[in-house]
Amino acid sequence: MTNKKKINPNHSNINTDELFFNDSDLTSGSIDKIVSDSLHKADDGELFLEFCESESFVYDDQKLKSASFDVSKGFGLRAISGEATGYAHSSDIDLASLKKASDTVNFITKNNNGSFNSSFTRTNKKLYTDSNPVNSETFQNKIKTLQKIDEYARAKNPLVKQVSASLSGEWQVVRIYRPDGIFIEDIRPLVRLGISVVLEKNGRLESGSRGVGGRVDYQKFLEDDYWQQQVDGALSQAEVNLQSVDSPVGEMDVVLGPGYPGVLLHEAIGHGLEGDFNRKKTSAFSNLMGQRIAHESVTVVDDGTIDSRRGSISVDDEGTPTNCTTLIENGILTGYMQDRHNSKLMGVSPTGNGRRESYAHAPMPRMTNTYMLSGNKAPEEIIKSVKNGLYAVDFSGGQVDITSGKFVFTCTEAYKIVDGKVSEPVKGATLIGSGPDVLKRVSMVGNDSAMDTGIGTCGKGGQSVPVGVGQPTMLVNNLTVGGTAAS
Repeated sequence: MTNKKKINPNHSNINTDELFFNDSDLTSGSIDKIVSDSLHKADDGELFLEFCESESFVYDDQKLKSASFDVSKGFGLRAISGEATGYAHSSDIDLASLKKASDTVNFITKNNNGSFNSSFTRTNKKLYTDSNPVNSETFQNKIKTLQKIDEYARAKNPLVKQVSASLSGEWQVVRIYRPDGIFIEDIRPLVRLGISVVLEKNGRLESGSRGVGGRVDYQKFLEDDYWQQQVDGALSQAEVNLQSVDSPVGEMDVVLGPGYPGVLLHEAIGHGLEGDFNRKKTSAFSNLMGQRIAHESVTVVDDGTIDSRRGSISVDDEGTPTNCTTLIENGILTGYMQDRHNSKLMGVSPTGNGRRESYAHAPMPRMTNTYMLSGNKAPEEIIKSVKNGLYAVDFSGGQVDITSGKFVFTCTEAYKIVDGKVSEPVKGATLIGSGPDVLKRVSMVGNDSAMDTGIGTCGKGGQSVPVGVGQPTMLVNNLTVGGTAAS
């Protein structure tokens, strides 16, 4: 496998041939022939190879509750003809399986008279280490850290009823072949630490959580000072919630805090700016390109090029380098997130947003790190401008309808704003609205844009991929708040 030209953004010295082709009957020539035979009548497509090692540990209620380790590898072969896609995959990377896959996808392209889209942009960017986090620390060190997290939380606050800590790591190697004698390769680490606590006081139970992650190894996550900060944050949130009162309801001004509240932006707005929904005219933002859809202080980008971020990838799963794509600029809709398939059908360039969960899935347009840029208002000025409203700092799950943009999000940490000051914490607050409408209700944007801590996972079409979100402090006027008390 040594006579092909490799484009490897991570400049790795790792012999990845051994990962994919150990004991295989494949050669460079046979792979080239299969790719050529599969795609010679296609408009586009690729052969995608993946090798992945992953592990996960959960320490719950003072004992190791689960531990898992998995190694998987396989390929996915895709051929595109017009709007139709042929896709075949297998966990066996060998000549017989590839030939069967080729025969399958050829049914899609046999009557196609188009020409293959051979253009693509090459890259040698390096956004993250290629070291394998699964092998970077001993099993004992990982379990010991989770045990120390449990012990530290219980010693820090006598009200602790339950502690759950999880640690996971992944090392993914991908290789994308195209019918031009070149393959593109990327090596992607990914780790995540999650902590949740439950406090009990006078029979009342309240929870708090914190999580961190990124495309790094475990080293920082196992340092005492670092994980203690996360435990302290989870305890603080739970302590706040123990003091919370019923949330007011009705239409009111809502201030969204910086960082993770950008998940609302991701769900209610971001999905509606993905290319497939707009090509099919099923997005609330279809046919609005070049039009004002938000306050002039709103600029939103999707950026897959930020070093070591959870949502970053040097190249997407079609081999296209990721970009910083401006979606909304000063309130004007300026771009969609595109993979190769939808971008060609829409007559635009791909943006490096073709992503897939694994070799068993075809790529589709997906977000990477989606966030709003800073405005020019101080956060204190924004809060001071609100007479009676809500300050939403953290969220849990939500529901979104892509076609209409309607959403419901639950706040896990929120406070009343009374006469321009943050007041008592509230529980049970939900934010209800639609993405396009919320954009128009934004009236002030803070100068403190921040990213989340590296915990996001996005679901779409049955596939999950790691993502990042972020935003500055932001004022949304007259947003509907659901809760349990009258406003």
